[in-house]
Amino acid sequence: MELRDIEIFLTLAEELHFGRAAERLHVSVARVSQAIKKQERAIGAELFARNSHSVRLAPLGEQLRDDLRQLHQGLAQSLERARLAARGKTGTLRVSLFPLNVQELRRYWETFRTRHPQWELRLRQSPFQDPFAQLRNGEVDILVTWLPVEEPDLTMGPLLFADPRVLAVADDHALTRWSSVSLEAVSDFRHVMADPAPGYWKDRYVPEFTPKGRSIDRTAVVNSLQDIFMHTALGETVTLFPVHVTRYFPRPDIAYLPVNDMDALPYGPVWLSAAENDMIRAFARVVGDLGPLPG
Repeated sequence: MELRDIEIFLTLAEELHFGRAAERLHVSVARVSQAIKKQERAIGAELFARNSHSVRLAPLGEQLRDDLRQLHQGLAQSLERARLAARGKTGTLRVSLFPLNVQELRRYWETFRTRHPQWELRLRQSPFQDPFAQLRNGEVDILVTWLPVEEPDLTMGPLLFADPRVLAVADDHALTRWSSVSLEAVSDFRHVMADPAPGYWKDRYVPEFTPKGRSIDRTAVVNSLQDIFMHTALGETVTLFPVHVTRYFPRPDIAYLPVNDMDALPYGPVWLSAAENDMIRAFARVVGDLGPLPG
């Protein structure tokens, strides 16, 4: 089995969705499907049980995933060390981000690179599913996310920024007759939510109840930003966002309305406490030295 085929298998084993696996790997769905079929022919058994509605690991697939995960990680790390050494680098800090304002955060990236030229800084957008798994499985070193994070094995770093909240609605939605909205008013409409994730963490982004105790419907489960925009533009849901989304994703089919009774949403770096190293500490110092973005 070639290294790329191992990557495809392990990614599909995590995502259990051909489209999301292809998106993560930057390949076509057909390429993922072909690689899995090739592996199954070579092994002589099914690795995934799949139909038009779901994908799950077969028992043999679970065994292969467990056997290959550590092997692949070791191979990938060896290749990475060789690539870094060829460029005079001694390590890579991998940062995954939930916020979408990567350009506005450039001063942190550039300061880290200037202070520590011996290290490479690699950025990526965070997947929606199981937000803290990427830290726990060693896929990334730092996750930039909204706060607070109250996981006993994770450490929160300094504040990066805090954003006021806006509500995204279809451009012809009934709420567009108002210049701003309240959380009480938006509780009448269905909201999107990513799963799985800790309840307290989801509540910070989209509360379960309004200040007056009205329930907020958060039953529209999404897997990507594209899903969110599609459901919102079609009028099927409304979506609470941090205000920076309005600058990066202006759309003719979506209106953004300020929410007048929600606190600003704070964002900062989080990392696995047991995996803390010099690079993570150096990045946290950069954030602390520069301070949060002006509000």
